[in-house]
Amino acid sequence: MTTYAPPAPAVTPARALRSRWTALGVLSTGMLMTVLDGSIVTVAMPAIQNDLGFSPAGLSWVVNAYLIAFGSLLLLAGRLGDLIGRKRMFLAGTTVFTGASLLAGFATSPGLLIAARFLQGVGSAMASAVGLGILVTLFTEPRERTRAIAVFSFTGAAGASLGQVLGGVLTDALDWHWVFFINLPIGLAALLIALPALPADRGLGLRAGADTAGALLVTAGLMTGIYAVVRVEEYGWTAAHTLGLGALSVVLLGAFAVRQAKARTPLVPLRILRSRAVVGANLVQMLMVAALFSFQVLVALYMQRVLGYSAAATGLAMLPAAVAIGAVSLGLSARLNSRFGERNVLLAGLGLLLVGLGLLARLPVHADYVTDLLPVMLLASGFGLALPALTALAMSGADERDAGLASGLFNTTQQIGAALGVAVLSTLAASRTETLTTAGDSPARALTGGLHLAFGVGAALLLAALVVAATLLRGRPGKTG
Repeated sequence: MTTYAPPAPAVTPARALRSRWTALGVLSTGMLMTVLDGSIVTVAMPAIQNDLGFSPAGLSWVVNAYLIAFGSLLLLAGRLGDLIGRKRMFLAGTTVFTGASLLAGFATSPGLLIAARFLQGVGSAMASAVGLGILVTLFTEPRERTRAIAVFSFTGAAGASLGQVLGGVLTDALDWHWVFFINLPIGLAALLIALPALPADRGLGLRAGADTAGALLVTAGLMTGIYAVVRVEEYGWTAAHTLGLGALSVVLLGAFAVRQAKARTPLVPLRILRSRAVVGANLVQMLMVAALFSFQVLVALYMQRVLGYSAAATGLAMLPAAVAIGAVSLGLSARLNSRFGERNVLLAGLGLLLVGLGLLARLPVHADYVTDLLPVMLLASGFGLALPALTALAMSGADERDAGLASGLFNTTQQIGAALGVAVLSTLAASRTETLTTAGDSPARALTGGLHLAFGVGAALLLAALVVAATLLRGRPGKTG
């Protein structure tokens, strides 16, 4: 006797679209946690130092431990996502990050907090390395993909400014522990929704590309290089410590490149570097992020130490930047990319950012927020134009089998740019400030002068990004009518 089995319900186009956008929401939430965690801590640092007894040098490791783990493991995590399945990698990374956030919130000593921050960086690398790879396989139609990338990029672009607002409010209203506890409900919600929402994928299998030697070389090379950069402020650029670790990093990464050319199953197939879009977009991003990641750190420093703003007031003063970035990312970028092409929109966004940093390079000691700082916050909307266009260009050069790798590479250059930008611009600002102080300037005037130099160099980096984008990238021309 046969048993009647009703047919499976058909998946309508509308239902499939809702499913994809739910998955995008999960991926964007993961990105938001990662970006928030990178910026929310900066406002709470003085409170953390007072409570746990960090030394001034040791306090920097609250940021550095996260940055080293995150930046070093992105490439490896992206390739492992291609091999074992991107959904598995995203779920595992979100779990590690959420658990490490709980550990950080309960930390009672500097060592425990630094260890928890390193684990947070590991989890962030695992989850964020595959996010773009999942996105581009979900959204294959060009117009839909452009909109999806705009939403995804918004969470990254605006999350940094929102993190400072949230960090200031939580620290003043509750205490610093809550800048880590806030990740728990977000992480748990992301996990619960991700299980049914993200598409299942088995991956290529470890035998398809488990280049263990290459993984060890690139991870060690990136970790050594980033470690050398984040310690520059303490040792200086010409110290034996910096030069020795820098040379070791170059040797390790050189050995990795040789390995990739000869390995049967390379971690980073060199074919991906034959794409002008991939190479150009990653180079532009490194320059852009190097200039802009220090923006939020140095502007916050200026507001608190020169203008006398509190932590919460500093966060709120940065809020217009987040609103402007969000409005452009979600409301305009997708339509502009479709009409004018990603390359043209990228150039316009970089131009706005260049003007903004140019204005910061002339900040007065006694600034008025409305006339001196608010225009810069509004010009930050250029990031809402540049990042979605840049993301689309970077991912357009990779096919489906390398989507996780391209995603990991894009995130890696972002972190390398951030590390280099903070180290170089902060060191230049500190050196110039010390010189002006020795010459007899007041602390506020000396610090402002140091920031002028940092912002001027940042503007030069953005100018270089404009030149690279104009010469290397070839976006779609877009619609003309």
